[in-house]
Amino acid sequence: MQPTLIRRALLADAILSGAAGIVMIVGGAALAPLLNLPAELLVGAGVFFIPWTLALLWIARATQLPRTGAQAVIALNVAWVLASIGVLFVLTPSPFGAAFVIAQAIAVGVLAELQYIGLKRAPAAA
Repeated sequence: MQPTLIRRALLADAILSGAAGIVMIVGGAALAPLLNLPAELLVGAGVFFIPWTLALLWIARATQLPRTGAQAVIALNVAWVLASIGVLFVLTPSPFGAAFVIAQAIAVGVLAELQYIGLKRAPAAA
């Protein structure tokens, strides 16, 4: 398996998603008042990140890169960014909460862009 930009971007996404998931599951209730975001939202997002991380690892580590899977990851990351922006309009996070939502949306957007570029550069039988 050849290390390519797409694989590295998927692995980075998996590492960050897994870490965020653990933090949000374990600390969601404690972070909720500081961020002024519902604990259920934080913990629920953290729970979502666990199978998401496993899927990212499976796609990134596959002998032959499943292009459709990588395209789905990019699309879901873009949807996550848009949903994050929506959170800022639907909920009233604290300044820390708004910074948290914006920072993670930017990080996911950057990962999606790297994944897109990497997928375009990857040979058809990557």
